[in-house]
Amino acid sequence: MSTKNLLVELLVEELPPKALKKLGDSFAETLTASLKAQGLASAESVMASFASPRRLAVRVGDVAAKADDKAVSQKLMPASVGLDASGQATPALLKKLAAMGAGAEVVPQLRREGEGKAESLVYDSRQSGATLADGLQKALEDAIAKLPIPKVMTYQLADGWDSVQFVRPAHGVVALHGVEIVPVRVLGLQAGRATQGHRFEASKQTLEIRDADSYEAQMENEGAVIPAFEKRRAEIAKQIDAAAAAEKLKPIEDAALLDEVTALVERPNVLVGQFEAEFLEVPQECLILTMKANQKYFPLLDADGKLTNKFLIVSNIRPADASLVIGGNERVVRPRLADAKFFFDQDRKKTLESRVEKLGSVVYHNKLGTQLQRVERIATLAGTIARLLDADKADAELAARLAKADLLTDMVGEFPELQGIMGRYYALHDGEDKVVADAIEAHYHPRFAGDTLPQGAIACAVALADKLETVVGIYGIGQVPTGEKDPFGLRRHALGILRILVETPLDLPLPALIKIAAGNFPAGMLSATVAGGVEGFMLDRLRGYLRERDFEVSHIEAVLHILDGRMHEILPRLQGVRAFAALEVAKDLAAANKRVLNIIRKNQEELSADLAHAVVKPALLKEAAERDLHQAMQDIALFAQGYLDRGDYGQNLKVLVTLKPFIDDFFEKVMVMCEDNDLRLNRAALLQQLGKLMNQVADISKLAA
Repeated sequence: MSTKNLLVELLVEELPPKALKKLGDSFAETLTASLKAQGLASAESVMASFASPRRLAVRVGDVAAKADDKAVSQKLMPASVGLDASGQATPALLKKLAAMGAGAEVVPQLRREGEGKAESLVYDSRQSGATLADGLQKALEDAIAKLPIPKVMTYQLADGWDSVQFVRPAHGVVALHGVEIVPVRVLGLQAGRATQGHRFEASKQTLEIRDADSYEAQMENEGAVIPAFEKRRAEIAKQIDAAAAAEKLKPIEDAALLDEVTALVERPNVLVGQFEAEFLEVPQECLILTMKANQKYFPLLDADGKLTNKFLIVSNIRPADASLVIGGNERVVRPRLADAKFFFDQDRKKTLESRVEKLGSVVYHNKLGTQLQRVERIATLAGTIARLLDADKADAELAARLAKADLLTDMVGEFPELQGIMGRYYALHDGEDKVVADAIEAHYHPRFAGDTLPQGAIACAVALADKLETVVGIYGIGQVPTGEKDPFGLRRHALGILRILVETPLDLPLPALIKIAAGNFPAGMLSATVAGGVEGFMLDRLRGYLRERDFEVSHIEAVLHILDGRMHEILPRLQGVRAFAALEVAKDLAAANKRVLNIIRKNQEELSADLAHAVVKPALLKEAAERDLHQAMQDIALFAQGYLDRGDYGQNLKVLVTLKPFIDDFFEKVMVMCEDNDLRLNRAALLQQLGKLMNQVADISKLAA
């Protein structure tokens, strides 16, 4: 089967920049997968994706003009239904064959499969392979239908009567198999080889693509367009680094902004602009955000990470004299920066404290009250947590009280991303202590996966209080996340709580924190089972968080079984369990521990009345094996407890290795459930003591295969 490379391009009006990469990947992947499924492309066919502001394209290697024919076997019906007693075709069989395009002449060729009542009639035929024209038509329609389009547009075609739906109006389709045009039609357009390059800088208005392999080179050389998204992105990054280095500055790193700019230009040209230094009096976060969000500029920083008055422009044109482009962008950015300065100056005329009471007119949730009521709950909880951490309760309560006040400022109203950040600046301007101001900003952290954690007891107290109030409150009114829907970000808040407790670490039992948080809400506002529900919800998040850190499920469950909410111990305990599990004897000890627990569990009803307070009586240790085990346990108990107290969980588990021969000997020679009640109770008490000794760090029975 001879093959050629295939090129398909949709020429459209400017595509939504934030969706471009996904659109390009989806178009290329779906079309290629469809061709492979139809046998027109092999599993080894290589795909190249192209996506620019005005085009989606894909080149697929080794595509056949026609797929190979293939054998098809179709089970028709039971033989008893398709054939009468004399072996002749029944009307039902003839009707079925007619629907398949076959007649009575194929009846003698039908194959029988199965035996007795299960015997069926099977029609073996050969299906003609799809032609490229038909297969590509289907593949194109599939690719267009499955595009992750943010918002569909409906527009009229050139005839003025018909209309189609697509992400943006389409103006052309290129479909080339080698040098030959594939006659497909989509979005009211007939495929050809003509396309357009850059709106202003292409060497000619219409480009005739010679063949599938010349597309990228022709677009770059004649069309002044870099069609490949990743290549264009790399070119922009290269130019940004070079321009920043020439100024002896460094560009701000923002992968999302780089992606968006890549989706806005076809022929990138990075230029340097600047603004008046007086604007640098405004907090740099405000200036950076307005330049990035509104103008798509890359701010430049000095060696210390401080914002300078220079920025990088990614232009879509390359004029010989770029001064007009630079000047135009500088004129555009000044009003934006002036707005930021105005907001900053106006906001500082009022203190944060003066804004707090106005939060009473802002509804947080119709079932949970206003933002002011929420702030009061957060402040109470923050003070409690600060006291538990031996930190200043008053500072924590003040920081929590002021933490949401910046929501009412002009700056945060314009740029919600600055909440907390502006609160810190305004608190410092108001004369608040730095620890309070820092806590106001940090209480939103961590805002996303991998984000920094709040630093210091006050900041941690306010951050925990804010997140706990959110999770407990929203969960308590029944707004539980389902599937991918989590409108209040409870999963993110829960993970933030866990990260603060685990990674800081803080000795604050999670169940107690949840109950305290729930107790701050008015009686009857939340469901009665909220504490247990939230704890289960957070433990599920914890399991996912720990799996992402490459801990094994059995190790996680072993530690969680005995952890009792002490999140600050979980990582060192897991590391200890991981080291223990690597020992050769670990599985044997885990199995022995499981056996110990099973003996106690299976006989719980008979032994529970006395076992709860039973102690081992040395005088009743009749067998040498049980005396030896008891002595071995005593020999290591103090060492094990010392390691546990110091948090050396790995060593605590390793000392258990010395017990293995004594445990093996005990189970081989001693009958626990003997007829003598006193001996049985004493041996059960010995095993209970052994279980406690072995499971100080984790329930190691869960490590047993």
